[in-house]
Amino acid sequence: MPSGYDTGNTAWMMASTAMVLLMTPGLAFFYGGMVKTKHVLVMLKMSFACLSLVTILWVAVGYSLAFGEDSGAGLIGNLDHAFFRGIGMDSLHGSIPTVIFACFQMSFAIITVALISGSIAGRATMKGWLVFVVAWTLLVYVPTAHWVFASDGWIQKSLGALDYAGGLPVELSSGASGLAVAIVLRKRKDFERETIRPHNLPLVVIGLALLWFGWFGFNAGSALQVEGSAPTTFFNTQLAAAGAMIGWPIIEKWRLGHVEMLGVASAAVAGMVAITPACGEVSPIGALIIGFVAGVVCCFAVNMKFKIGVDDTLDVVGVHGWGGIVGVLSIGFFATAAMSGKKGLFYGGGLDLLWRQAVAVLAVGTFSFVMTCLIAKVIDMTVGFRTSEEYENVPGREEEVAYDNETLDQIRDRMGGSGDASRESAAVGAGVGAGAAKDAAERRDAALLAEIVSVLDRRERDK
Repeated sequence: MPSGYDTGNTAWMMASTAMVLLMTPGLAFFYGGMVKTKHVLVMLKMSFACLSLVTILWVAVGYSLAFGEDSGAGLIGNLDHAFFRGIGMDSLHGSIPTVIFACFQMSFAIITVALISGSIAGRATMKGWLVFVVAWTLLVYVPTAHWVFASDGWIQKSLGALDYAGGLPVELSSGASGLAVAIVLRKRKDFERETIRPHNLPLVVIGLALLWFGWFGFNAGSALQVEGSAPTTFFNTQLAAAGAMIGWPIIEKWRLGHVEMLGVASAAVAGMVAITPACGEVSPIGALIIGFVAGVVCCFAVNMKFKIGVDDTLDVVGVHGWGGIVGVLSIGFFATAAMSGKKGLFYGGGLDLLWRQAVAVLAVGTFSFVMTCLIAKVIDMTVGFRTSEEYENVPGREEEVAYDNETLDQIRDRMGGSGDASRESAAVGAGVGAGAAKDAAERRDAALLAEIVSVLDRRERDK
């Protein structure tokens, strides 16, 4: 390896990459537990499809377009490294192998497009989603990643805005795109009347645990080394999650009179979303404040969908969109200059950094929203994107089911048997003694089983 190669940094980046890749299965569980039973497998498949499709796209052209030499004006890279051409085992990005850096950035692209699936849960066809993943990754994520992450991207080089780990191309972009695709696919008929309740909250919490674990790799790994800002970003990630888990429940208790587990889980995600762009630019106290503010803002934001009539099913806009905005703008207030040399408003930097952060938010948010609207419209008009009001054939439901309903089927069979026995007794006529008692007991059994099945059927429909 070349002289600049560092084994410690490489080991850390390999671990960080694995942690971030684990976040997509975590997101699948997080979303899967939040939807109805009949849609859980769809949500799992939507996330896992991103793991496959985006990986292939990234190797083919995505990495080269995002991190290749700029083609002009800081808007997009070139295709010099398509299919990893010119990248060998001894190629370095800083002190780590280029292939590890490329894989780390690939994990960002995978989870970003997977996040959008939450805004259209239960309303998108699988074939439409697969086309969307390809088109959105190439036309939205890759350009915004170049703007922000590439050294010659216009937001980093020309505008001078700061984004440590992806608040703009990951969080804000997925939130704005989630809003766009939710509008294009239209809301459910019963959107205002029926709130989708999580069918499996423990599954949501398992997903949160995996996301939380992976987020340390997401943020601290963005340092690309173990020295410098990596330890602080690691600590700031935890602090922001903790702060949000104070702010959100306070608002939820005030509004609803109680605190729900789903709110606590969403709060943790909101805090980590907000600290993502700021984790290497602010102090630990700043991280705690940013998390708290994000918890408050996102708790209010998730209810805005009912006021504006947009069916953002699993609150991608409210958590990732608004959380990303809070995080990116917070840099303009809390940046300490320890990492970038730029100070925020509260540290004597005036409004210079704040207005740059605001322009970056407007640029990425507008571009992502408009481009996603166009992509979703074209897909809906061609291959079809919006399902019927209820899935006629839920993808995966015909071949497999998420949960075993054997007990319910056995009850139905038992009810049928009792009913047959009752009808046979009735055909013979009214009996006396033991025969009459047995017939009456069978009728009571049949009535009881029918009531049980009715209750279970209602629960199944509600899910």
